[in-house]
Amino acid sequence: MKLTFRWYGPDDPVRLDYIRQIPTMYSVVTAVYDVPVGQVWPQESIDALKAQVEAKGLKMEVIESVPVHEDIKLGRPTRDGYIAAYQENIRRLGKAGVKCICYNFMPVFDWTRTQLDRVLPDGSTALVYYAQQLEKMDPLTGELSLPGWDASYKKEDLKALFEAYGALTAEDLWDNLAYFLRAVIPVAEEAGIRMAIHPDDPPWNIFGLPRIITGRENLDRFLKIVDSPANSLTLCVGSLGCSKENDMVELTRRYAAMDRIAFMHVRNVKLLEGESFEESAHYSGCGSMDIVGIMKALHDNHFDGYLRPDHGRMIWGETGRPGYGLYDRALGASYLTGIWETLERLG
Repeated sequence: MKLTFRWYGPDDPVRLDYIRQIPTMYSVVTAVYDVPVGQVWPQESIDALKAQVEAKGLKMEVIESVPVHEDIKLGRPTRDGYIAAYQENIRRLGKAGVKCICYNFMPVFDWTRTQLDRVLPDGSTALVYYAQQLEKMDPLTGELSLPGWDASYKKEDLKALFEAYGALTAEDLWDNLAYFLRAVIPVAEEAGIRMAIHPDDPPWNIFGLPRIITGRENLDRFLKIVDSPANSLTLCVGSLGCSKENDMVELTRRYAAMDRIAFMHVRNVKLLEGESFEESAHYSGCGSMDIVGIMKALHDNHFDGYLRPDHGRMIWGETGRPGYGLYDRALGASYLTGIWETLERLG
């Protein structure tokens, strides 16, 4: 298991030298953030980022993410040009020593929450998803503001995307994903990179937009499209675990045994009534996920891929990017490392 930590580049208030101080930390998870989606990343930008990371004694072996352009997801005639750019990004990242690329195929929106600063009983703040809040929101009227949404799209562009996806079925989205995979996985194989799709977060349709990377049946279907170690998973505990239908210990054991997990996102969520949930501390008792069971499933199957503590609460007065402060994620990293060390000692 290679421990990693998400870092948003030079402007991230969580500094590289702080990340390095977390015991057993191996690599940061980062990206080139100033290039528009669908364009080729300059090699000099990739190399400069790598040099900055390595100067602090860390590796840069995981990229999260190289975003997939909406035209690829929609299957538009322009998709081949965007896929060609994506292929070139894979080649350039491979040249820089990157071993894993995390990406997603979610229409329009990335992870979805209804509140980013919910005060929990212990006084910390966390990201939450309350179904009753979402029912009152409309992304086209400006009543919902979340990371990756209105910062990425103008209101008129968002409306046009919703209209385009309104004519797209889940099967259409599967077809477009298959087209993308058959184009990029051979390039990833040549570059020595594992492509690791991130599940939909949460794993159900949002505002009528189809979502397809949601549970065991669909994960199995995805892996069969291109049966290659380069076509693998980012198994995100907090994303898939939002659905009561997903047994995260069983899923972890299944895909670790198949050696199709390239990247683990490990965090805890507290499941509430219906489709609501709150993010919590990593410790199993703070939420609904069996973190020890998940780590044991990895260990039993000799997992040697990348793992990072995922979203954390904001604690001890820390401010910054919601979900991505230093303190709680560092606690999570130490908790996960402690579990791993115990499993190693017990054999």
